[in-house]
Amino acid sequence: MARSFVISGKVADLKKRKFYNAEIHVSNGVIEEVRSSDTDYTQYILPGFIDSHVHIESSMLIPSNFARVAVKHGTVATVSDPHEIANVMGVEGIDFMVQNSKKVPFKFCFGAPSCVPATPFETSGAVINADKIKTLLENDDICYLAEMMNFPGVIHDDKEVLKKIQYAQLAGKPVDGHAPGLKGEGLKKYAAQNISTDHECASIKEAEEKIKQGIKIQIREGSAAKNFDHLFPLILSHPNQVMFCTDDCHPDDLIKGHINKMASRAIAKGADLFDVLHASIVHPVEHYGLNVGLLQPGDPADFILTSDLEHFDVEKTVINGETVFENGISLIPFIDEQPVNNFHASKINNTDIAVPAKGSKINIIIAKDGDLVTEKKQAEAKIEQNEVVSDIDRDILKIVVVNRYTSSKPVVGFVQNFNLKKGAIAGSIAHDSHNIIAIGTNDNDLVQVINAIIESKGGIAVCDGNQTNSLPLDVAGLMSREDAETVAQKYEQLNRQAKKLGSTLNAPFMTMAFMSLLVIPDLKIGDQGLFDVSKFEFTSLFSE
Repeated sequence: MARSFVISGKVADLKKRKFYNAEIHVSNGVIEEVRSSDTDYTQYILPGFIDSHVHIESSMLIPSNFARVAVKHGTVATVSDPHEIANVMGVEGIDFMVQNSKKVPFKFCFGAPSCVPATPFETSGAVINADKIKTLLENDDICYLAEMMNFPGVIHDDKEVLKKIQYAQLAGKPVDGHAPGLKGEGLKKYAAQNISTDHECASIKEAEEKIKQGIKIQIREGSAAKNFDHLFPLILSHPNQVMFCTDDCHPDDLIKGHINKMASRAIAKGADLFDVLHASIVHPVEHYGLNVGLLQPGDPADFILTSDLEHFDVEKTVINGETVFENGISLIPFIDEQPVNNFHASKINNTDIAVPAKGSKINIIIAKDGDLVTEKKQAEAKIEQNEVVSDIDRDILKIVVVNRYTSSKPVVGFVQNFNLKKGAIAGSIAHDSHNIIAIGTNDNDLVQVINAIIESKGGIAVCDGNQTNSLPLDVAGLMSREDAETVAQKYEQLNRQAKKLGSTLNAPFMTMAFMSLLVIPDLKIGDQGLFDVSKFEFTSLFSE
């Protein structure tokens, strides 16, 4: 058990919305007493921050190594959807995340992934049906039903979907939402199933309509989707209906900051301090029933020390009375895990990704920087030797998806706004089924970079026309077992290389990974074909 100690400072009472000078008496990881003091202290003691919705896998770190970094920024808990590894490995992958997380002093609240696979229009490594969801929700390690992305299934009374929601309700556990752009009668029906959160809002209008239906809005600022600036006014107008989350946070971003940086930005924009702290801490604790302390007697001793309430630079982090970060050093131990994986693709050649010209116009995906939503448009195809090829001058590049679970013919489409002038990039992080995805200027480099991913059984890679560099991800093709600093350094190097090839995107690998997310409008690509999300059906590459 943790030792007994006393710590003093300006203590935040978030319920009464005030600070007061006090001594906190801790014994065996629990706050026994908070005793007022006449001394005027300079340091502030706050409850720890909470990420209300995150996929740990997107950090490319296993949970134990994610925790080692997160505590540096004052994060003590996450509400974590293991949806990514579940799509690769099913319940076995979820068990890996839970068991690894238990080896470190950090509070992970894992959900039961509700949509594995996310749609029936792609190949995943596993299927988690309603019966498996029921078993997962009976486990005390599983805190909630994770984001219900299949909102058409909810609206159209899909029996399997409704059974999953019913099992969560019977277990007394919250149901997370995911319904980009949903409004009107469809939204009312979705919310009527007690779906209680949404992190996909792109506008105030959308968020306010969802709030009217009783849905709490998770303001998201991740590596690819950045909605903070658009949704910030909600903190002023609906402070009791918002939480902060990252959703997907790449390692280079995580080492720079976490929820503390979102809190700092909100303060800089003029938000009330206690409204910000409620969004960052109290609302996730109350909504998910987290066993995270709020500096009250009888609470777990979870808190952070900081000298300012503007930047929230953390000096010390304590979880269950144990100091996990101090003097710039994370005290959470490094855990060496055995990798788990599900990867059976065979190498490809140029013929496999050739596109015979079956028309003069093609439907292309329009990617957006900092947004998961794409657009679609028609364009004249560049045809050479009766094949459609990448058109560097117009930035219409070939995008390829290769099934990682079995050997099958790759699917090829075209995408705009990646702006590569030479070479190719690829990765086995491709939401949600995590097949191999690649974008390139020519077939030789595409084949080379894809085969590098296949050879390492997962990772991200860049081919510059000659050499291929990669970051292997040996845990499910999603995560590395290395420490955060090493992973971030390698990732940043590949990111820089992609930008040297011409990419103008802030996070080209993250943006590429979402080009196969078939539940986010408008045009996407999966291992079974080009997909029109608005119609929820496959569409042809050729428009005439």
